[in-house]
Amino acid sequence: MMLALGTPLPSFALPGLDGALVTDAQFRGSPGLLVAFICTHCPFVKHIRREFARFTTDYAARGLAIVGIASNDVDAFPEDGPEGMADDARGAGYAFPYLFDETQEVAKKFRAACTPDLFLFDRGGALVYRGQFDSSRPGNAIPVTGSDIRAAADAVLSGLPVNPEQRASIGCNIKWKPGKEPGYF
Repeated sequence: MMLALGTPLPSFALPGLDGALVTDAQFRGSPGLLVAFICTHCPFVKHIRREFARFTTDYAARGLAIVGIASNDVDAFPEDGPEGMADDARGAGYAFPYLFDETQEVAKKFRAACTPDLFLFDRGGALVYRGQFDSSRPGNAIPVTGSDIRAAADAVLSGLPVNPEQRASIGCNIKWKPGKEPGYF
């Protein structure tokens, strides 16, 4: 069900928190692009939030482009809509574009399954990493470090291959609109 390594960056055009449209084309030529499916209410995202914000600040300074995408059904989870996203971004210190996927079509293109779900593309726009932030989970006492995504991003920014042995993300499933569930499960 996961998007295969080597898959080209799926196209997207989504509004950011300021209402401006952000597209995949804006990131062509970047040393790499991390697309992170996140949301405001998920305990797994809350668990990594502080270190994820630190990671994104550190790696954006090194040239990595980053976007966050929220795709949950806001009728069922209103806190995951643009207002809640804006509060979340301010509180966490997110400095990357945080995009709202109201139709959930972008999540389907990426075959995103949960929050957080991370997709890292190299300079050429090929998927080189899809998986977890690190092995920490709420309640497992493993420190949150971002070790898995940091190793992958370091390789991308150095022009080196990313280790193909990767662990899938674990988190809250994306909250699909009734009747809109993707057929890839």
